[in-house]
Amino acid sequence: MTDPKISRRQAVLGGATLGGAAVALASQEVQAAAPARKWEPSYSGGQEPTARPPGAPGRDYKPVVTPNGATLPWKVVDGVKIYHLIAEEVDHEFAPGLRARCWGYNGRVHGPTIEAVEGDRVRVYVTNKLAAPTTVHWHGIFLPNGMDGVGGLNQRTIAPGETFRYEWTFKQSGTFMYHSHHDEMTQMAMGMMGMIVVHPRRPPAGYRVDRDFVIMLSEWKIVPGAKRPDPNEMTDFNVLTMNAKAYPGTAPLVCRKGDRVRIRFGNLSAMDHHPIHLHGYYFKVVATDGGALPVSAQWPETTVLVAVGTTRDVEFVADEPGDWAMHCHMTHHVMNQMGHDLPNMIGVDTRKVGGRAGQLVPGYMPMGQHGMGDMGQMAEMGMPVPKNSIPMVGARGPFDYITMGGMFTIVKVRDEDIGDENKDPGWYKYPPGTVADRARKEDMDRDGIKV
Repeated sequence: MTDPKISRRQAVLGGATLGGAAVALASQEVQAAAPARKWEPSYSGGQEPTARPPGAPGRDYKPVVTPNGATLPWKVVDGVKIYHLIAEEVDHEFAPGLRARCWGYNGRVHGPTIEAVEGDRVRVYVTNKLAAPTTVHWHGIFLPNGMDGVGGLNQRTIAPGETFRYEWTFKQSGTFMYHSHHDEMTQMAMGMMGMIVVHPRRPPAGYRVDRDFVIMLSEWKIVPGAKRPDPNEMTDFNVLTMNAKAYPGTAPLVCRKGDRVRIRFGNLSAMDHHPIHLHGYYFKVVATDGGALPVSAQWPETTVLVAVGTTRDVEFVADEPGDWAMHCHMTHHVMNQMGHDLPNMIGVDTRKVGGRAGQLVPGYMPMGQHGMGDMGQMAEMGMPVPKNSIPMVGARGPFDYITMGGMFTIVKVRDEDIGDENKDPGWYKYPPGTVADRARKEDMDRDGIKV
């Protein structure tokens, strides 16, 4: 029975105190039952590991494929894998019709993929054949501070004509990158970057990948007619690339039906993140440049955002045949050398203007009143374009002109044995009745469609 001398307020406060004590006690019990949160021993890979016997392709890992690219050769000397990067000027073709004098490694833009195995001791020689000093930074790699490659901070720069040696033991596995870390704005904008793939020493039992692709995302400013990229650009990039190629120069990713596919994306664009979208499938994001994600932490996507300075690995099973588009979903990133200061002409009747302007400028054609999709076709029909440029150009597809360029490629999944995974099998042969086409009148009448 409640004491009549105790007020309601006192009763409420007393109850609150008892309730609070019960909650506090319950919380203590939960904390006691839960495992204590602990810091990992190290976030820099721990102590220098003992070097393991050099990993070999075929035996210890399935080599990756770099579409439009290559893997850096290596040899073994006294148990150490030896690589040689040569920084030099490269005459590079971004797509048919567009070439530029870029900077790269070993005659390539971007540089060849460096492939190794966790526990490998590696020694990388870097020879500078440029007219400017340079360095190489191993982006995301655990290594001694003096091997990190930041010019002026961790080493003196590699002068023209010099060869430097970098050496470390891989403590981790995953997808990483390398790039110049001296006058970055200029040297990376000129193409000095590449991918690094480190395979796990002990991959999960029973887990294998049939196709393992590597794609570097980047962006450039190349003024139509110019012979060099402009490294001073900060916002208006007009050539968007996968492995330094713009569509239609990008090679397809060829798979056989049922293949387990991994695609490793790295982004060293100057300013832009890239949401890469794959048609026809969803994939799982399985790794970042910080390492593999536990299965419980992987998530399904159809578009993966690859931020500047990061890598993302995605995996899927190629179980549906066809030619599936894969591209950056920023719409201006699938256009080639688009002028970003053009007036908006959508819906404008330019017939009279075109006739009058043609009297002053023979061959003048006003464009844009119906969008940009017809510009590539007009170029295909012989419309003059500036020398050494690919403005708005896509490519002829199996049905019509594909009005896409830039950061666009095709994942080609086939029922039959594809043989050479670097060989383009051509366009997909669609089974009868599986292609969208003009609706028949009898079908529309049956379904009550009035037009």
